[in-house]
Amino acid sequence: MDIWHGLLLAGAGALGGAANAIAGGGTFFTFPALLAAGVPPVAANASNSLAIWPGHALALLSYGEELGRQRAGLPRLMAAAVGGGAIGGWLMVHSTDRHFMQAVPWLLLFATLAFAFKRRMLSFSRRLFSARHGKGPLALVLTFALGVYGGYFNAGLGIMLLATLTLSGIEDAHELNGVKNLLATGITTVSLILLVASGVIAWIPAGMTLLGAVFGGVLGGRLARRIPQSWLEGTVIGLGSLLTVAYAIKVYA
Repeated sequence: MDIWHGLLLAGAGALGGAANAIAGGGTFFTFPALLAAGVPPVAANASNSLAIWPGHALALLSYGEELGRQRAGLPRLMAAAVGGGAIGGWLMVHSTDRHFMQAVPWLLLFATLAFAFKRRMLSFSRRLFSARHGKGPLALVLTFALGVYGGYFNAGLGIMLLATLTLSGIEDAHELNGVKNLLATGITTVSLILLVASGVIAWIPAGMTLLGAVFGGVLGGRLARRIPQSWLEGTVIGLGSLLTVAYAIKVYA
């Protein structure tokens, strides 16, 4: 890896870390940068998972009280998330670069749509499902499914987890964010264990992206109240749409 690729990855990591701190969508910056730096597709996805892992894990430090209030329901949700994450990680380990790239446009489209319609999705799930409807088992099933998705490809995971968690009866926004970060950390951690054991992570590119993401996360946290969230959301949606089309043309044209 030359110095220009290193700067590309650090810069993309900084943008991704800042995006995650303000509005989410950091993978739209980091994953394409890893591919552009010459990292093979499966290794790029695995390395991206490593680079974004600290964002969810470190966020847990701010949600101890909120997680404590939800401890009764956490073991079942965590078991569903981690079980799905293990399957998603296993699928990633056994994917070929060619087959994974064929799935990338669809995965990016799915994540872009989730990001674009996140407010409507959250509002709809709150109206349609609540604790009184007794949708706890459905929440577990969907959490497991999102675990599989997140263990395989992480983009948009947090947004979809938030919508799913409304099914379990959690209504407080801070508690939702705390549980979301806990589940996302569990999913990514179990997936990473399998990816590390399989040797598919490109450590130097992953490390450069991670360093940039840490810097960007700190900077984004400070700028979160100064930059209109709608601006960044529009940028992420536009980038996700562009990448979806570009990779679809590259893979299928």
